[in-house]
Parts: sequence; structure tokens; C-alpha cells
Amino acid sequence: MPVRGVRGATTVARNDEAAIYKATLELLETMVKLNGIRPDDVGYVLFTVTEDVDAAFPADAARAGLGWTAVPLICGREIPVPGALGKCVRVLVVWNTPKTQAEIRHAFLHGARVLRRAWAIDLPGDVPLGGP
Repeated sequence: MPVRGVRGATTVARNDEAAIYKATLELLETMVKLNGIRPDDVGYVLFTVTEDVDAAFPADAARAGLGWTAVPLICGREIPVPGALGKCVRVLVVWNTPKTQAEIRHAFLHGARVLRRAWAIDLPGDVPLGGP
């Protein structure tokens, strides 16, 4: 079975445990819903956070919120590029699936929509991005 990467990113409202958990869980639930991801088919998940997000591990949302206790999860720090989007949680789900690469739905939410406009998902309350 082919292995595919599913990308996602979101921003957190505040650097606190509850905000990081909520934003990460929303992102993962969106990715699962868009792609039909089952935990038994996930090889591993890599999370990164910007340097201003350090109050909690995003992986905790996958374990507690989705029950992904048998899925290998790891967190790391995003490269601190000057001027880059802050308060950002990024994720790469490595997934065993027969879907083609073109069938994979990536999810960039809230403030992270500007990172990949083609993969942006507008949710209630989001300000339209505008432009191409």
C-alpha cells in the first residue's frame, strides 16, 4: 500500500495548554474528516511549533482527543525564519492509503491559511483571504 503525507497547519489564539490543545484537535479532526484517516493506517505524525508556542505538546491532543495512543507521535520546533507566521502548529501525518497523491486533502486553518492558499479551509468566523 502506498504511503502518503497529509499536511496541515493552524494558528493558536494564545500560548496556553487549552488553546494549543483546541487548535490542534480541530486541525486533526478536519484532516481525518477530509481524508477518512483511521489510526491503524497512520505510520507516524510529526508536529512542529513556532518558538512562541511552548505551553503544551500538540501531540497530547492526538492522544487524548483522538485516542491515537498507539500512533507514534513526535513534536519539534519550527525553523525560526524572521518574519514567518507566529503562533503556528504544523503537522505531517504519514498515512498508509490506496488514495493517490491528488486525492489527498491537506488542511490549512485560520491564520495558517496564508501559508498554502490552495489548501486553505475556511471555517466559520474566518476573515476571507481575498486575492489569488
